[in-house]
Formats: sequence, structure tokens, C-alpha cells
Amino acid sequence: MMLSIRETLIQAATSLAVNKMRSALTTLGVAVGVFSIIAVMTALDAVDRSIASGLSSLGANTFQIQKYPATVFGSGHSRNIYANRQDITWQQAQRFKKYMGDSASNIGLVVSLQGIQASYATEVTNPDITLSGGDENFALANGFDIVQGRNLNENDIRNASANIVLGSDLAAYLFREGQNPIGKTIKINGKAGRVVGVFSSKGPAFGQSQDNFVLIPITRFLEEVNQESSIAISVEATSQKTYQQTIDQAIGAMRLARGLTVKMPNDFEIRTNESLVESFRDIQNIIGTGAFIISFMALLTAGVGIMNIMLVSVTERTREIGIRMSVGAPRRSILQQFLLEALLLSLGGGLVGIALGAGAGNLVAVKFNLPVMFPWLWVIVSLTVCSAIGISFGLFPAWKASRLDPVTALHASR
Repeated sequence: MMLSIRETLIQAATSLAVNKMRSALTTLGVAVGVFSIIAVMTALDAVDRSIASGLSSLGANTFQIQKYPATVFGSGHSRNIYANRQDITWQQAQRFKKYMGDSASNIGLVVSLQGIQASYATEVTNPDITLSGGDENFALANGFDIVQGRNLNENDIRNASANIVLGSDLAAYLFREGQNPIGKTIKINGKAGRVVGVFSSKGPAFGQSQDNFVLIPITRFLEEVNQESSIAISVEATSQKTYQQTIDQAIGAMRLARGLTVKMPNDFEIRTNESLVESFRDIQNIIGTGAFIISFMALLTAGVGIMNIMLVSVTERTREIGIRMSVGAPRRSILQQFLLEALLLSLGGGLVGIALGAGAGNLVAVKFNLPVMFPWLWVIVSLTVCSAIGISFGLFPAWKASRLDPVTALHASR
């Protein structure tokens, strides 16, 4: 039995090799469908593996109050709803801290601007630095430690001082060969700042550095950089047990600080590490669904192509079928050969799509400093689907070939 299947497989492969161009074009459709799903899922799985570190940007038991949600879906109208909200001002932030009292372990304020350039001596960065204005609680609220020097203090905030703290990547770029940055004066978009500390490294998130920034007192930021920036407020609960209670109290305090009446909805967002994970899952589901639909349509089209090609093959090889039947080949053998040809076409395209898709997905992962991985689950799913496509769309041509009358087939081919 095993020998019969082996011989049938060899015959099927030999028949496909005779028409190399036709076979290659037929497998191309399958390869495109499998490529799209494998490439997307490889990249998404790589991102998923880094989600724990990448999205845990806030400190333990910490949440953030801000004007915009972590992610905005929908049309421009949806985005305008958030853009039309009033900014969280310095005065509102101070009122919020007053209303919270001792309910939170600490409350930190931050506002940021991207696309900043920094320089020291002959070293000049690209204009990709994030300038953050924060208070003395910024580090603790955002999960940073000080590895050199000190953090900003209350005097820095009160006096809007020119003291600054560097992220580890920025410090490493400006002060190479073991130079001590403490006490040095650097320029941030042409304005001088004295380095008093360096933050510990937090590592990249989704290929983007979390350490390529500089922190200045928030009061200086609001005076010199942008007075109309919306402040984000980080709140750390006293413990995990009081976390949800602190969130509820913070919502009430923020509503009071914003002057909202009972009937007015919240015009601010609560951002937690969990909400960021949920937002990513939403994006992942949308992209995955889109890739699945594209793959399904491509594979369906490829299946129809396989069936058409196999029907043409049956017509072209009528005499061969008739000769084989006349010398005693059973109908089951004919059906097996044509079914195996369809299966080989489908699986061949699937293997090509898997190889190219996994390679493309991992190129994206490497580009964004994400872990390289191989999507075994999706490979198994793809091969199963390809097998089903090959068998489903190859069954009718194979059945048609096996039902040919040998005498009629021999006469029809003359």
C-alpha cells in the first residue's frame, strides 16, 4: 500500500514538472494568500511578545489622566471630539492635587513635545528628541530611577530653573567615552540647560526608545516652550488593593477641577497599563481580521485556479488516462494521482508563502527591535487550509478523470 501511494506521488510530481510554468503560476495565488497572513501574524506575534515590557510604561499601581485616549479609532470626526476638549491646565492640575489630598502615594505632572534637537560641544543629535516638562514626581510616577546625580526637586519646579535630567540614550550619545554629564551645560533647541541627573534605561518599546528624552521643570516648559500644552497627570495608588478606589476618587477630583456638572460627561481619559494592552489588542484584532479576509479571498481565487488548471490537465491527458485504464490501472489510482497533483500545487504554494511571509514578518520585527520568532500555530493553520483547498478544488477534476471510459478516452484522443 505504501509503495502504491509512493508511486502515485512520484507520478503526480512528474506530471507537474512537465508543465513548470503552469504549475508555478498556479501555486503563486496560494503563495500570495499564505504570505499575507503569515507575514502579518509573524509581525503581530513579535509585537505581542514585547507587549509586557513595551506597554508597561507607567509605574506600579499607577494610572494617568490625560486629554486624549491612548489610541483613537474611527473617522476624523471622532478625533475632533477629543481635540475640541479643553486642555488640562496647570491651574486644574493644582486643584486636582488639592482635592486628592493624601489619597494617592504621589501625583506627577508631565507635558511633552517631540522633534527636539539637543547638542553638547561638537555632538548634535537628530531632531528626534522628546522634551518633557515634569515635576519632582515624574520619575517615580513613570517608573524611572536616577543612576547619576539627582532628580528635579521642588525648588527647580518653583523657580522654573534651567536644571535638566537626561534619558540614558541621550546621555550616552552626547557624553561618550565615559564622560560625566553632571554639571555640564547642553543646549535644547538652542536654549541652555544644566545637567543635574541621568535616568536609568527603560529599554525600547515597539522599536522606539523610551530613553531618548530630556526632562526640564514643567514650569519652565509652560513658560518658554508651550503655554497651551495639555498636562498629563500620573497618579500612584498607595497599594494594589486601593488602585480602583483611587481611580474612582481621581475621576471625581478631576471633574471638580475641570468644573464639570453632574450631567456633563467626563472630558478626560484614564490611561492604565491595562487600557494600553486592550488598545493594542483592538489594533491587533483589526489588522488580523483584515489579513485573514485578504488571505481568504486570495486562497479562494487560487482554489478556483487550481480546479481550472486540473480540468485542463484532464482534457490534455485523456489519452494517457485511457491507456492506463486499458492496461488495468484502477479508477482509484487515477483519482489519487490527480488529487495528489492538486494537493501538491496547493501545498507548494503554501510552503513558498510561509517561507516568504515568515521572512518578511521577521524583517519588520528586526527593523523595530522586536524578538524574531516563527509562527508555528499559523503555519499549521496555513498548511491545513492549503490541504483543504487542494483537496476541495481538486476533487472534481480528479473524479472526472477517474470516471472516463477507457475506450472513449482512447478514441477521443486520436
